[in-house]
Amino acid sequence: MNLKRFGAPAVIAMTAALALSSCAANEGGSGEPAATESTLSGTLVGAGASSQDSAQQAWIAGFQTANPDVTINYDPTGSGAGRDTFLSGASDYAGSDRAFNDEEIAAGGFAKCAPDTSVVELPLYISPIAVIFNLEGVDSLNLDAATIAGIFAGDITNWNDEAIAATNEGVELPDQAITPVHRSDDSGTTENFTEYLGAAAPDVWTYEADGVWPFEGGEGAQGTSGVVDAVTNGTGTIGYADASRAGDLGTVAVGVGGEFVEYSPEAAAAIVDASPFVEGRADGDLAIELDRTSEEAGVYPIVLVSYLIACQEYAEPENVELVKAYLSYIASPEGQDVAAESAGSAPISDSLREQVTAAIDSIQ
Repeated sequence: MNLKRFGAPAVIAMTAALALSSCAANEGGSGEPAATESTLSGTLVGAGASSQDSAQQAWIAGFQTANPDVTINYDPTGSGAGRDTFLSGASDYAGSDRAFNDEEIAAGGFAKCAPDTSVVELPLYISPIAVIFNLEGVDSLNLDAATIAGIFAGDITNWNDEAIAATNEGVELPDQAITPVHRSDDSGTTENFTEYLGAAAPDVWTYEADGVWPFEGGEGAQGTSGVVDAVTNGTGTIGYADASRAGDLGTVAVGVGGEFVEYSPEAAAAIVDASPFVEGRADGDLAIELDRTSEEAGVYPIVLVSYLIACQEYAEPENVELVKAYLSYIASPEGQDVAAESAGSAPISDSLREQVTAAIDSIQ
């Protein structure tokens, strides 16, 4: 990870401060801050990515245990709705499966933020996106990028298609129609998934990456839960969802270079650390430019980097201390371990944590 947005002295100082605060708040290293005499109070409102929901509930439980006079509410309405809610000023922070793009940043208009200031975007939830399916008697399939793209584009319509059979020797594939399931809402998961399809199989997937599914066809479902339910309750269905929600469904090992890689937190984290930050962003905006076409061994390319988004400077200072404390807990080793245990996400690396810590400290 490219450590470029804050000077080394600030990073070192803030890393030390976070370590001290983590030690004070966590006795015995249990992964959950112990209930101490907290001076924090108030209510935080967050909304956004449904992929973060399990992690958010774990983070909220841990933070409120340590701070009994604090209430945090997170509504998993989806990334697009969460960004809109934050823009309108109806939430103190947002969860989003993509960062704001350059045009959105330039347009500004973040109602909770002070005039002429922007946002901090912190990549604090890293998870593979699983390609999930429901096919009787089949638990796992090997699929390359072109085949995955062909299925979701509607070009490959039967489970015994030659393209699927070619990479799954010995698997009994039924003569059965494929029903692809996609998100019906504006979804960061969809944007990440379609970005992968366009980068890894551009000859097959000719649509721009977008949070809204780009064409009619297949079956649409609301939110992560809706996609999982539709795949689970369907026949010959296939979809995509945060890997923490894959459950007992069949999953796809994705072609990378000369091998097929199953999803895992470790494989997801590997591609994040190998990717640069988006250029031209302000200090504290840690948007990452993922390398979806990497052929490095053990890298899983369909990965979701979900952000916690807050103001660089809030127009009203009422909840600034509370926002910074909550984000600091999420970024801490304890907070990242809690998310890994509850949601199967990949803890961020120490080098990325240094950048995130400095960004949180810059919030005013």
